[in-house]
Amino acid sequence: MIELEGVPELVDPVMVAAFEGWNDAGDAASSAVGHLHEEWKGEVFAALDAEDYYDFQVNRPQVWLDHGVRKITWPTTRLSVVRVSGDKPRDLVLVRGIEPSMRWRSFCNELLGFAHELGVEMVVVLGALLGDTPHTRPVPVTGVTSDPDLARTLNLEESRYEGPTGIVGILQEACTHAGVPAVSLWAGVPHYVSQPPNPKATLALLNRLEDLLDVRVPLGDLAEDARAWQVGVDQLAAEDSEVAEYVQSLEEARDTAELPEASGEAIAREFERYLRRRPPSSRGDDADDPGEPPA
Repeated sequence: MIELEGVPELVDPVMVAAFEGWNDAGDAASSAVGHLHEEWKGEVFAALDAEDYYDFQVNRPQVWLDHGVRKITWPTTRLSVVRVSGDKPRDLVLVRGIEPSMRWRSFCNELLGFAHELGVEMVVVLGALLGDTPHTRPVPVTGVTSDPDLARTLNLEESRYEGPTGIVGILQEACTHAGVPAVSLWAGVPHYVSQPPNPKATLALLNRLEDLLDVRVPLGDLAEDARAWQVGVDQLAAEDSEVAEYVQSLEEARDTAELPEASGEAIAREFERYLRRRPPSSRGDDADDPGEPPA
């Protein structure tokens, strides 16, 4: 039985989940959910029993000192709730944990139990994968769903993937079979600079989540961290001529393949994000007048 004592009645709740491990290149996805938890001061209300899902020889518990007292933190998956303020207030149920070692069906069913009890309207699972993407270009983020109607409504790709999958794919399919609308957002991380963190990919996931849910996410220092990350990788690439040539080849392939993205929908999406981030005081007296776009 799921106990939800202390959790207030939620407004239009959406569950946003990410899991460390195979689905989390550069820790981009788990860092995105962690960012939401920190910026919106999330309150943890539940944690799954670590004994049920984790192999402690693979994901070991951590020992730490609290005022001289030794304590243990067990690897698990925690759920927290945050309230998003704005023109359209809504609540997010954040799920952040580690890809389970076993009993994946039970794991997904337990999360779906929370979703049902909380009245979750949609589940969004974040992921990140390694790919042939240059670090100098915008991070590609793909929105995928197994629901044809949802794909049309939210302008997402309908899933056609075949092959090995992780907990992101399993949870999305579990949602589909349970009748819960589900979407996964995947960020591409350069395979030649895969070590975490990757704040640029985290930022890209949050931007796409903003578009999907029509909310404004406070970014804090994330944009500056993303710029610093790119400058650092630029410097490393410049010191190795082979890497520099390889990055250039990726840039040429990317620019050629995505030339149509330089117009239409992509520009409109960026302009809408700009308007959302403008403070109310700068919008003028007429709320219907968006003002001038950024230079």
